[in-house]
Amino acid sequence: MSRDAHVIPSPAGSITIAADALAGLVIAAAERVDGARVRRPRRGLDVSVEGGAVRVTLELAARYGAVLPELARAVQAGVTTALRDGTGLAVGAVDISVEELDP
Repeated sequence: MSRDAHVIPSPAGSITIAADALAGLVIAAAERVDGARVRRPRRGLDVSVEGGAVRVTLELAARYGAVLPELARAVQAGVTTALRDGTGLAVGAVDISVEELDP
């Protein structure tokens, strides 16, 4: 798993958004979607930043009965919005794998 920090340079100094903060944004946004749970945050989450764009790979557990493509699209939208609004980063991709069903 790679988790890259994001550094924002400015004339007054630099701002670093730690990798764990980026991961926390992703997890919180994903789990705001009803029926979604991040399956293994330490192993099933990859956040990488290159050239000011972030790419996320995320493993989810979905509640039984959820329409999986709709759930995944809602998580993609929520994660994209959280990263864009919270960090100013462009989001290159949010790749989701539904790995488990919760009763």
